[in-house]
Amino acid sequence: MNVTKFRGERDAFGIPGIEPRWSHGSKDGVGTAYAASSRIWFTLWNGVVTEVYYPTIDRPQIRDLQYLVSDGESFFHEEKRHLSSKTERLSVHALEYRVTNTDPDGRYAIVKEIIMDPHLPCVLQRTRIVGDPRFLARLRFYVLCAPHLEVGGWNNNAYVVEVGGRQILAAEKAGTWLVVAATVPFSRLSCGYVGQSDGWTDLAENFRMDWEFDRAEEGNVALTGEIPLEECDGFTLGLALGDTLHSAATTLFQALAIPFKDHQKRYREQWNRPCRKLVPLEKVSGDGGNLYHGSVSLLLAHEDKIYPGALIASLAIPWGEAKGDEDMGGYHLVWTRDMVNSVTGLLAAGHAETAVRALIYLATSQQPDGGFPQNFWIDGRPYWSGIQLDEVAFPILLAWRLYRENALQDFDPYPMVMRAVSYLIRHGPATQQERWEEAGGYSPATLASNIAALICAASFARERGDQATAQFLEDYADFLECHIEAWTVTTDGVLVPGIKSHFIRIHSVNVHDMCPNEDPNSGMLAIANRPPGARWEFPAKEIVDASFLELVRYGIRKPDDPVIVDSVRVVDEVLKVETAFGPCWHRYNHDGYGQREDGGPFEGWGKGRAWPLLTGERGHYELAAGRKVKLFISHVSRPAHGICHAAYVGACRVREAATLGL
Repeated sequence: MNVTKFRGERDAFGIPGIEPRWSHGSKDGVGTAYAASSRIWFTLWNGVVTEVYYPTIDRPQIRDLQYLVSDGESFFHEEKRHLSSKTERLSVHALEYRVTNTDPDGRYAIVKEIIMDPHLPCVLQRTRIVGDPRFLARLRFYVLCAPHLEVGGWNNNAYVVEVGGRQILAAEKAGTWLVVAATVPFSRLSCGYVGQSDGWTDLAENFRMDWEFDRAEEGNVALTGEIPLEECDGFTLGLALGDTLHSAATTLFQALAIPFKDHQKRYREQWNRPCRKLVPLEKVSGDGGNLYHGSVSLLLAHEDKIYPGALIASLAIPWGEAKGDEDMGGYHLVWTRDMVNSVTGLLAAGHAETAVRALIYLATSQQPDGGFPQNFWIDGRPYWSGIQLDEVAFPILLAWRLYRENALQDFDPYPMVMRAVSYLIRHGPATQQERWEEAGGYSPATLASNIAALICAASFARERGDQATAQFLEDYADFLECHIEAWTVTTDGVLVPGIKSHFIRIHSVNVHDMCPNEDPNSGMLAIANRPPGARWEFPAKEIVDASFLELVRYGIRKPDDPVIVDSVRVVDEVLKVETAFGPCWHRYNHDGYGQREDGGPFEGWGKGRAWPLLTGERGHYELAAGRKVKLFISHVSRPAHGICHAAYVGACRVREAATLGL
């Protein structure tokens, strides 16, 4: 601390501030340097930087970082609320963006180029303000940062500090430090409690920055700094993190000392390297490969840099604007289902290295009983406690795919495979939760993944000369296969006239019942996330989804199987919607997982929406059926709350026709 000193003793008022909330779950982009040394990620939404993750990809450290604009007399603008935004990706492979935020009256625009320092944990934002010079001369320009250090908005500490003769903004919690500065020194600085004494509240009151507080401790805090526009023709803003104030400040000034264009050149070079071996699909895509290359880079960006091979589901907190510190998980956790789908897409695109690292990571994360948690933190700690048998099967399938591609290198997955397949046998065939994580019983999708995993494991056993185990696994797979229709096909369908036999979403049974009712024509299914007072229980035979197509993807049923064909007709009649970009499908009928009817956030209930990933899965089926398809995946996100890997995987995997060929 000998090189740093805290400014003054002016404490902010209004401790602890209003209840903290996270940012909106929708994302317009995510970014990180490809180098493992730059252990930091950023997200974008509505024209501003939202969550920044450090030092691992599962730890968001801020709510958002944005600019505030005022003329000091008649108006006050906040980027994300008052300006219209346009986000563009600047290169084929690198996750770098130009964001243009425009005043609704057209008087000025803020143009930002956003990247990471290629080797240090620092977000860099090159910024220009354009417009009529006479109008710009009236503007006052401010930086506003809302720290949510150590995955939470409460108990943050904010300071104005002096480093190397310059005053900068800093925040700390539990030993993690954040600092903010620009290539142009701040002319005024303040920290305060959100909704009470922060810069936003100050400016909203009279369009001027009247407060200059030095410290705001143990609360929901915000940092504010004024940048004198008259002294610059653009500047670079930096946000750095570290384990001490000294390390964070050193990182920040090292990053700002190098010209932005030099950083940008190295940033692009890093991203170009892992993409050199990709399968060339540009000529068969409708956009010259833009979505394809962007999807590959996005998937690569979701790998952690301290735990190689660990890929989270998404850099987002679903409906974060309605969630506080009590919800620490979000989608920034490992789900083996999402993870294996992601790296399988990379493998199909020609990038095997990440897939191998992912398999090794999964082997080291496997639980002693052979299972895998429903989801877990990067360091392996479970978050939710559900048992999903498909998530135990997926690592086996990944191991087999890598084996088939001769891409395992010197890693031996056999111990992991045998422990996982043992778990499937001991805990199946009914699953506590299926792929939608909301119901238990006999699931066509789960059965498909388990049968495929058993056959793959048998192949591994036979390669090792263990004929008895291989035969047993194949016999058990045959047992499951011959019961698929008996457990999951209704013969008393009522959804579409003339179709009596079709797959249902799940035949609900108690997984602990040794003698369950195995008749899919009977039984009720409870549907989660239904609005208060709405019906929540339905005959199981009346609830359908398209997950039975997993049976085709894994080669267990032919695409022209009569029950498959009739089931496709049913889901098209019940779940399909037409959009401006092509068809899309709901998860299942009566789904309540989605934002409210009025667009408000999901808080226990809402309205189910169409999921673009299901368009990708349908594309797999159409290819397997021998039909030409064109995938219209232009907005690849879970409905209004985060980037969804499976949609990208759908775009990447179409060339495989999506079958294991078992």
